[in-house]
Amino acid sequence: MSRHIDTLLVANRGEIACRVMRTAKALGLTTVAVHSAIDAEARHAREADIRVDLGGAKPADSYLLVDKLIKAAKASGAQAIHPGYGFLSENAGFARACDAAGLIFLGPPASAIDAMGSKSAAKALMETAGVPLVPGYHGEAQDYETFRAASAVIGYPVLLKAAAGGGGKGMKVVERESELAEALASAQREAQAAFGDARMLVEKYVLKPRHVEIQVFADGHGNCLYLNERDCSIQRRHQKVVEEAPAPGLSPELRRAMGEAAVKAAKAIGYVGAGTVEFLLDARGEFFFMEMNTRLQVEHPVTEAITGLDLVAWQIRVARGEPLPISQNEVPLHGHAIEVRLYAEDPDNDFLPATGTLDLYREAADGPGRRVDSGVAEGDTVSPFYDPMLGKLIAWGENREQARQRLLAMLAETAVGGVKTNLAFLRRVLAHPAFANAELDTGFIARHQGELLPPQGGLPESFWQLAASAFVQGEAERERGDDPHSPWQSKSGWRAGLPAETDLALSCGEAQQMVRLRPASAPKAQLTGEQLVVGQDGLRRQYRAIRRGDNLYLEWDGELRCVQRVDPIAEAEASHAHHGGLTAPMNGSIVRVLVEAGQHVEAGTALVVLEAMKMEHSIRAPQAGVVKGLYCSEGELVSEGTALVELEDA
Repeated sequence: MSRHIDTLLVANRGEIACRVMRTAKALGLTTVAVHSAIDAEARHAREADIRVDLGGAKPADSYLLVDKLIKAAKASGAQAIHPGYGFLSENAGFARACDAAGLIFLGPPASAIDAMGSKSAAKALMETAGVPLVPGYHGEAQDYETFRAASAVIGYPVLLKAAAGGGGKGMKVVERESELAEALASAQREAQAAFGDARMLVEKYVLKPRHVEIQVFADGHGNCLYLNERDCSIQRRHQKVVEEAPAPGLSPELRRAMGEAAVKAAKAIGYVGAGTVEFLLDARGEFFFMEMNTRLQVEHPVTEAITGLDLVAWQIRVARGEPLPISQNEVPLHGHAIEVRLYAEDPDNDFLPATGTLDLYREAADGPGRRVDSGVAEGDTVSPFYDPMLGKLIAWGENREQARQRLLAMLAETAVGGVKTNLAFLRRVLAHPAFANAELDTGFIARHQGELLPPQGGLPESFWQLAASAFVQGEAERERGDDPHSPWQSKSGWRAGLPAETDLALSCGEAQQMVRLRPASAPKAQLTGEQLVVGQDGLRRQYRAIRRGDNLYLEWDGELRCVQRVDPIAEAEASHAHHGGLTAPMNGSIVRVLVEAGQHVEAGTALVVLEAMKMEHSIRAPQAGVVKGLYCSEGELVSEGTALVELEDA
């Protein structure tokens, strides 16, 4: 039956909303965005033809309110809703509400979401279908003793997973029984907060597995096919960071076996639309069913790159009642594609989410084999309420090495300032010899941590001299007045005459330096556009140098470093802090206060649990002591650096 769609509402935000709207507009559809109160001027809202304010800030007060989304669709004249991924994309209740309201849900039937929405039920279904499973417990009983007994039978290490979720939310690796109770309680809270369902399952933590997933697509006419596979083994905090297609080293026979198993799973539940069946693949070529994601995946662009297909366009065609345009033997596989996820996070602090304003945001240039899917622009704010992904960079090549080199070039062109990101970390991953050799498994980051997350050493005198020279040149021009001829805006070369000697107090991150600049002996620096060209002894080297207000973003060792002028006296006065104070490592909300004033605690004791961007982080005692003061309460929103607990030596 053919169904009419000329207006599409996207019930999501960020880069996936922008990406869906891009295809919708190309097909001539009117696009509708919904937004929370703090997202009123977000990029996805700005790019839509129509925008609807849901109010609120947290997802529970905005993007997760089914009634408001249905009302927004009706008010805007939309016939269909695309859920994106995350939020309500795998919520059967939302799919049913759309159907009841006469709206087309661009996803599978609610019955299919129910069947695969619970990891436990999905595993039982796969067991019946004969798909091999990782040993585990997926039952209804949810008490601690049940999980303790099951874990003892399975054998440590075990992996706790939210039965109703994904994306690393409600997922904990437990190495020994003594850690189980705390990990289970924390995982249950995360699952409840993210999915409204605290049920858990536990399974064997497979050592050195690869994460290989199959993209499936089905229509309403009984056709179902697989669009090759993706390797998503490079992960941190159980969330994917690098994805590629096809999976390196996969034989045609193994690809066919995994693809046919995935199609069998989809057909078993009457699937319609785009979905992904995820497997663990061991070194012997044996694969184990993990879960099925009943939605479009974050990493779908690499599949689009190697097939030349637009999966969102396919979703719209299938939702209209059209059959799939090709058969299984016509599915293309051309070249290789790699995608990286650019996150606002701090790799040097366990990849904790970062917040702030994008003082600087520069994307890689378009070109053959290059694609950027992003949901932000310069000046936007990264809030603590949503997933910290800024966007994705995707490169295609005739072979894997060409794609890898192309993606490295794209990362080198990307510039972000104002929030911490994983940009330099991504460059180190792609440049690592083990990645170049496709030595992939889910323990990649941990195994190569020394090279991927090197300790932060001090910045050399040559860096400070370069920064000081750039500051003096820039500020000399600014004193003449902000005009079109300023070197910070000009594309022409320029070099100021500098005073004989200048002292500057500069800061870069936590480091501060008093720099004495002696132009007579320093390398000659010339600013051309946003490139600082430094020449000495016949050697000329270029550094990216971008000015944003009082900040100078200077490239050094592959990273953009934010340099500022400081007042040493004011900084010293401001640095006074409580002895023994424990502060919030990021913006977020307090979900648990586990101690009280006067309580004696041992080193490593969890004191406060902070939630940010749907993930929990425990603030633990660095040493044994007595809780002298508590400066937070459950439910309170706190900013990064806020004192939470004061601990006094015992």
